[in-house]
Amino acid sequence: MSALAHDGAAMTGRQLRRVRNNPGLAILTQLMPVNMLLFFGYVFGSALAMPGREYRSFLMPGLLVATAAGGLMTGMFQAAQDTHRGVTDRFRSMPVSRAAVPLGQAVADLVVTGLGTVPLLLAGLAVGWRIEGSAAGAAGAVGLLLLFRFACTCAGILLGLLTRSEEAAGQLGASSFVLPLLSNAYIPTDDLPGWLRTLAEWNPISAVTTALRDLFGNAPVPADAAWPVAHPVAGSLAWCLVLTAVFLPLAVVRYTRAE
Repeated sequence: MSALAHDGAAMTGRQLRRVRNNPGLAILTQLMPVNMLLFFGYVFGSALAMPGREYRSFLMPGLLVATAAGGLMTGMFQAAQDTHRGVTDRFRSMPVSRAAVPLGQAVADLVVTGLGTVPLLLAGLAVGWRIEGSAAGAAGAVGLLLLFRFACTCAGILLGLLTRSEEAAGQLGASSFVLPLLSNAYIPTDDLPGWLRTLAEWNPISAVTTALRDLFGNAPVPADAAWPVAHPVAGSLAWCLVLTAVFLPLAVVRYTRAE
């Protein structure tokens, strides 16, 4: 366990230096959600029946969760890049804990995400979004958001190790943009066709988004939704635990056995 902690800290530091040495990409990544907030908040806000400010209050938690789900793309690309360039093989040849490499990448991504969430929260406050719940609820929402990001990053790392190609990982990661569209992150699911509504409500993004809206005090929990959305906090925790329990061990196994 001490070896895992030591090696994991070293791998986390390596990933953080990787971000520091490429500040342009980090800045672009953080600006994208702010741009989406302005675009969706004002363009969709004026098109939907609800007033613009109310829609931005509805939108903000969904955009936070959609950004957290981007850990799937980030984890996939970084793992595929290391594999493609031979970095993974070099780490595998060194006396480093096998779990430390994927775990260090996921933890470093979590640190970067936590810092990067601050500008988005400030932008949300600037356009009229407010935390209408308790401070404890808001803290729980942020914690749940980071837990979901960690789970998505673990899934991305496994997919990156499987693809072993930067180009393939980039294309597959870009396609993950559709996942928030098949959820309640941007629009309510009440008026969707039955099969599509069921699909959207069993999307993990929908459960986490509903949990954040509830914890931030921005919207009530729908009573007639699928179980993960009708019980959003429990549903979100269940999704996060399942995704992490499945994908993190598989990522470690794949890292260890990859040829």
